[in-house]
Amino acid sequence: MATPLDALPKIGAPATSALTEAGYDSLRKLAGVPQAELASLHGMGPKALRLIAQALEEHGLALG
Repeated sequence: MATPLDALPKIGAPATSALTEAGYDSLRKLAGVPQAELASLHGMGPKALRLIAQALEEHGLALG
């Protein structure tokens, strides 16, 4: 089942906290954000980035 655009995908707690603290509280807000910007957040690892990219792809969206 696709992650709703108004929620974050199921990723680890450190990555979820990093996104929330940076103001990204939904999948919709992550569309177009440069991958390098997300990767620089403390707690964001390759697996979380991959899961976010996959969740965006399910809606025809992508990271910047």
